[in-house]
Amino acid sequence: MTPKILVPINDSPTAKRTIDKIIELQDRFPKKLTLLYVINSTQLAYRMIPVFQVDMVKENATRAGRTLLEQTDKKLQKAGFTNELMLEFGEPRDIITHTANVQDFQLLVIGRHEGGGEIRDVLFGSVANHVLHNVKCPVLLF
Repeated sequence: MTPKILVPINDSPTAKRTIDKIIELQDRFPKKLTLLYVINSTQLAYRMIPVFQVDMVKENATRAGRTLLEQTDKKLQKAGFTNELMLEFGEPRDIITHTANVQDFQLLVIGRHEGGGEIRDVLFGSVANHVLHNVKCPVLLF
């Protein structure tokens, strides 16, 4: 049975390096992955967006998320992968953890931002650190 692997992505250099590393090590991965992009609804709430523009902002964020998922999907397809694409709204650390646990993924592959360090993670947290400590499955951290 092929293991279910969840790969959360965003538009960061870290996520791009993670995808490049998966392609580089493609013979060690099954050829089916699930790519997850989370639109951070908390960030949308912090911006001073007039109520009448909230739907427009969400539509633009959804469009940008789908575009990123499709671009990443094409890149992985060229390397021989087939992918399931997921787009969700919420707090990334919570959505990633919930998705991994509820959908019984056997592995989660995620990148960690460079230059964070322990003090930054303790004070501010990081998505990768939160996920690492809150999912049931093993985590491969790039």
